[in-house]
Amino acid sequence: MRGLLLLALLLLGGCATATPDNVDNVCSIFEQHSSWYKKAARSRDKWGSPIPVMMAIMHQESRFVARAKPPRKKIFGFIPGPRPSDSFGYSQALGSTWKAYKRDAGRYGADRDDFGDAIDFIGWYNYQSWKRSGIARNDPYHLYLAYHEGHGGYNRGTYRSKAWLQKVAGKVSRKSQTYQQQLQSCEKSLQKKPWFFGWF
Repeated sequence: MRGLLLLALLLLGGCATATPDNVDNVCSIFEQHSSWYKKAARSRDKWGSPIPVMMAIMHQESRFVARAKPPRKKIFGFIPGPRPSDSFGYSQALGSTWKAYKRDAGRYGADRDDFGDAIDFIGWYNYQSWKRSGIARNDPYHLYLAYHEGHGGYNRGTYRSKAWLQKVAGKVSRKSQTYQQQLQSCEKSLQKKPWFFGWF
């Protein structure tokens, strides 16, 4: 009986996905949450976006916090005001964009606070950036600009007047390169891990 109780507690604990301890090392992230590698690989295979690119975008958007929200604006400098958007979850997708993704990808049960759904969304969005804006799916710099500005904004060149955004896109590009170098050292071992290890 006691063993069953402990098992139940373990299963309940697995429902709340913890933020990775080291978000700057993709090998550490996937070692801590091994099912995440399998989910990222599925998104890569489906949409053609490299794992380091997708993970670098997610790092910038939420630092892998499942229920992340944009900070509230301050009224008079100290009173918490409204949030600037309804962005939510790992990918910080807007509600309207998430609905478009679910409809287009046929993933009607997808949740923004689920890693597998969020990484699939990023892969899907990068695929749309390739189709609509002609951005290579292994180009993290321009993919992030389109991710932030939307395809219409990117195609109009709205990012050109935003030096701060270009700087952030550069950070995403460098993070993608770092993740790529790290992944080369651990991907073979990640591929060998049984899929059920990611449950806990």
